[in-house]
Amino acid sequence: MTKQALILIDIQNDYFPSFEGSKMPLPAMDAASDKAAALLSAARENGVFVVHVKHVMASNAAPFFHPDTAGAELHDSVAPLANETVVEKARPNSFVGTELESILRKAGVSRLIICGAMSQMCVDASARAAVDLGFEISVAHDACAAANVAFDGVSAPAEMVHASIMAPLAASYCKVVSSEVCIGLLGA
Repeated sequence: MTKQALILIDIQNDYFPSFEGSKMPLPAMDAASDKAAALLSAARENGVFVVHVKHVMASNAAPFFHPDTAGAELHDSVAPLANETVVEKARPNSFVGTELESILRKAGVSRLIICGAMSQMCVDASARAAVDLGFEISVAHDACAAANVAFDGVSAPAEMVHASIMAPLAASYCKVVSSEVCIGLLGA
């Protein structure tokens, strides 16, 4: 049987519109965290290895996830248990500058289910890196959230940003499926 892990990326307070003082509220973060919490519950029920990834910026000069602040803490909806691994990172790619790959290899994991934020940054970078490292990947698209962005005079709402990231991941990198499908995978 293939050993799998659930990777929850950056589900942190600063992304939640409902968190007072949020420094980077993502429009769909509350809904995405509900789906992520369901995935986490299913992983725990099925004895699936869980890794929480937490982004902490190098200084308070960064726009969000300031060190040692409530905004940088993992959200209560997906709070880790004492026996679950928490990996801190300083870059969008969860594998760069962390022990994530070695933790997964040591645990014998070859299949990852990924969710979290932001779709267009850390989820995308981590999913692509994981595929390049040889892991089989599923992204739970409805358990991810994106930001509204603008470039060169063009504004893109979060739902379009999210779709524009999930589409190429699904086309050539990995499975991009609903959290319900991923919950089924966690029980497989």
